[in-house]
Amino acid sequence: MSKQVQDIIVTLGQLLQEHQKLVAQVENHQQAMRTLDLDRMDATARAQDVIRIRIASIDTRRRLQMLQIAKLNPQANSRTGELTISQLAELHPAQSEQLLAVRDELRAVGQATRDRAHVASRVAGALLGHLNVAVRAIAGAVEQAGVYTKQGVPRVSSRIGAMEAVG
Repeated sequence: MSKQVQDIIVTLGQLLQEHQKLVAQVENHQQAMRTLDLDRMDATARAQDVIRIRIASIDTRRRLQMLQIAKLNPQANSRTGELTISQLAELHPAQSEQLLAVRDELRAVGQATRDRAHVASRVAGALLGHLNVAVRAIAGAVEQAGVYTKQGVPRVSSRIGAMEAVG
């Protein structure tokens, strides 16, 4: 049984590494947003997607390993739902210190990811708001038929006739 628990610890370590990479990519994305470096923002967004896919596959593997341990352990079968890391630590006191340490690190890195992603989403929302205003201003100027003067002010006719509409 300890081999399976060691596999869980290794899998949790892999999850921790991927989450740390995700935090670094979110920070890189924020830096790119501050400087409006579009190529870097695109590259970091793609890198974040790749990391999230790896996290999902590692987490699926972790869930399967936890289910196997729960099926093989009669004490775990009496519990309802999925076996948690805390419950696994109770069942295997020899590895409980490692399990709980990795769990706590994962929680801390997950919170750091949430905090940084929240900031990035707020900045992106503000940027989209500014772009929305700019697009609305441009669309409002385009709606008005007319000619611009040398000073850049549109000269609008009071009534659009057939000739102006065609031209």
